[in-house]
Amino acid sequence: MSSFDSWLSKRIDKTKKAGLYRTLRTMYSAPHSEMEIDWQRQTVFSSNNYLGLAGDEQLIYAAEAILHEFGVGSSGSRLTTGNTIWHKNLEKRIASFKQMEAALLFSNGYLANLAVLTSLPEQGDVFISDQLNHASIIDGCRLSKADTVVYRHIDIHDLEEKLKETKCYRRRFIVTDGVFSMDGTIAPLDKIMRLANDYHAYVIVDDAHATGVLGRNGRGTNEYFGVNPDVVIGTLSKAVGTEGGFVSGTKVLVDFLINHARPFIFQTSIPPSSCAASYVALELIERGSEKRKQLLSNVKYIKNKLENLGFTVKGDETPIIPVIIGEPDASVTFSKRLQEKGIYAPAIRPPTVPHGESRIRLTVTTEHSSTQIDHLLDSFKVIGEELKIIQVVKS
Repeated sequence: MSSFDSWLSKRIDKTKKAGLYRTLRTMYSAPHSEMEIDWQRQTVFSSNNYLGLAGDEQLIYAAEAILHEFGVGSSGSRLTTGNTIWHKNLEKRIASFKQMEAALLFSNGYLANLAVLTSLPEQGDVFISDQLNHASIIDGCRLSKADTVVYRHIDIHDLEEKLKETKCYRRRFIVTDGVFSMDGTIAPLDKIMRLANDYHAYVIVDDAHATGVLGRNGRGTNEYFGVNPDVVIGTLSKAVGTEGGFVSGTKVLVDFLINHARPFIFQTSIPPSSCAASYVALELIERGSEKRKQLLSNVKYIKNKLENLGFTVKGDETPIIPVIIGEPDASVTFSKRLQEKGIYAPAIRPPTVPHGESRIRLTVTTEHSSTQIDHLLDSFKVIGEELKIIQVVKS
């Protein structure tokens, strides 16, 4: 073994001893509530495919039609050869869906966050960032010219204190997830907007897990609270069921990003076929509310049942249901026992979540049947009692 590999192996060994070692699982079927994973049939309770659109035939047909016309790749950045009519069509559709003036596509949501956070602020500005913001927000803040101040998770009083403490900065940007990916909580965007107006701050929202799920028409936290943040970032890879990210806001904002955001300028654009599939997905989301109603009904049922069994369950009424197990090893064991019962729900461990709060992060979709959900709950009860995470419930 070379000195380079030896050095890396020692670091991997430390990761293993800490119970934080990760491996990849292989999927052998399309994204549905049941999938072939490492050649085993599993009911999947960890997918972000909240509305079941990733395998929807209407999206597949839309992508296929454009695939034959435009080919498999975009061949370049948007500023060279990667800007097709379907990129422009989708941007208009996103802007309309989010009720913003304009939108700009990115290859993924991570790049969209990096683009906004690294290009907007200047020296002398500051981000005021929620404690549990996604890694892409944290990385964007670190790479920017602005300072960063962190406020306690969805704590409006602490946010106000941080706004008071940062009056010396030239510009202040409050940045938050709309729905937090590991806790399933919803940012109180109405209260955040009121504070921003009072203290002359700008608001940036990453609406990745809210898009398609929250609001009467599935438009996200802005519709859910009836507010208009300065910048709304999102992804097409969750409830929309496709791929890519976006930024929506004013036409001036989009023009600025096209000219100043390095993650936009130097990225290869997503394929036109993906744009076509996303366009159809947004049409379906906007037209139909039944799927969202069914989704939130499933969420409420599962959360109530788990809490009644004695589990510690976090989150608001979102498809993300974090069940706190505790230590990393216990979470991994719990996940393995679920797998033995035909349920795929990986353990989430530090550094993704705080120490002592390793968990099974359940996600629910509209595709889950009542039979699958009841099997999940029965399995949680049996494993929880065996591992002494909950008390034995006497019949």
